[in-house]
Amino acid sequence: MSSPDLILALGGAAALLAAVLPALLARRAVSLPLVYLLAGMALYLLPIGLPEPDPVAHRTAVEHVTEICVLVSLMGAGLALNRRAGLRSWSSTWRLLGWAMPLTIAGVTAAAMGLLGWPLAAALLLGAVLAPTDPVLASDVSVGEPADAENADDEVRFALTSEAGLNDGLAFPFVYAAIALATVGGAGWAAGWALTDVLYRIVAGVVCGLLIGRLLGRLFFHSRAEELRLAEHRDGFVALAATLLAYGVTELVSGYGFIAVFVAACAIRRVEHGHGYNTIMHGFVEQLERLFTAWLLLLLGGFVAAGGLAPLTWRGAAVGLLLLLVIRPLSGRIAQIRGLAGPRERWVISFFGIRGIGSLFYLAYALGHADFGVPGEELWAVTAFTVMMSVVLHGVTATPAMSRLDALRERLPARG
Repeated sequence: MSSPDLILALGGAAALLAAVLPALLARRAVSLPLVYLLAGMALYLLPIGLPEPDPVAHRTAVEHVTEICVLVSLMGAGLALNRRAGLRSWSSTWRLLGWAMPLTIAGVTAAAMGLLGWPLAAALLLGAVLAPTDPVLASDVSVGEPADAENADDEVRFALTSEAGLNDGLAFPFVYAAIALATVGGAGWAAGWALTDVLYRIVAGVVCGLLIGRLLGRLFFHSRAEELRLAEHRDGFVALAATLLAYGVTELVSGYGFIAVFVAACAIRRVEHGHGYNTIMHGFVEQLERLFTAWLLLLLGGFVAAGGLAPLTWRGAAVGLLLLLVIRPLSGRIAQIRGLAGPRERWVISFFGIRGIGSLFYLAYALGHADFGVPGEELWAVTAFTVMMSVVLHGVTATPAMSRLDALRERLPARG
């Protein structure tokens, strides 16, 4: 069997499993991402002539495939959220973005410099790469399908979904800071970075997302021309059109397209909060997300099985474990002091800062723009190990933890 034929056959099998496994794994302490990761490792241990999954040699392909996967998941996250945005109603989100994320980046940066001896640029890059809570792999702890009631989302699922929707874009300024450190050095870049990469790009992402989302929402639901009221046609793929349009237009004006996609999804949802078309669009992007996740995690498993973690030292592994077991949980817990979530919920929110596809995208993107003074293979090994451990650790604990929390909530609602 030729390699292209084998790849097509395996891709089809993975797509079929993406449809079958969610129902089989429901309520079990095994996540879909974990199954795909293990399957990828098993496949690449077989002598069947699969091409080597080398992210250094295929950096551009990795960047764009992971980019599309994250974009689709951001649209799904925005369409699923039921709460209207507000200072109090989104309090947990703002706390995680404003406190937990910078603290996590600082903690990982310090750990990489102290344990690995990496230069500041490389350490900051690792912190930025591993900071976002991943919207792709967090399905077991995220909001489900759109619901009519605005109070349908519990605090844990809402906080993790909304955080994941926004911090994938908000990690970009820190990635740009690492690139500037690696290419320019010194601090002369800081003023331009603050004005352009922080202020302008974030504002452009939010504004473009709001404008495009509202315009598309009006078109979908309230256009005077029946042919243009796409909600009546019930074509789910329109969500993909909205995703690409919001992302492409925002990137053309140098804004953060990740932010724009999530904001556009929320804006579309707000136009007609309870309309069934939101569920149709969400269902379509969720299916796409499962497909991309299946293929990417098979490749990640293959990367591990093919020796991709060979450059990993115990110190690099320690940095990844510190992030998952100490830095993120403590940062998340600090951020939620006196927040809306109850005591149990705060610990669950803090612990499930899942790392995944977004981290792979950011690393591939950054390595295409600068030399960070650390071999690319080592950066990939630390990042892949952390993602792999997140898939394992969070994959086996998500369902039991959420089931336990739901049961406690039903018997005795948590109090702040």
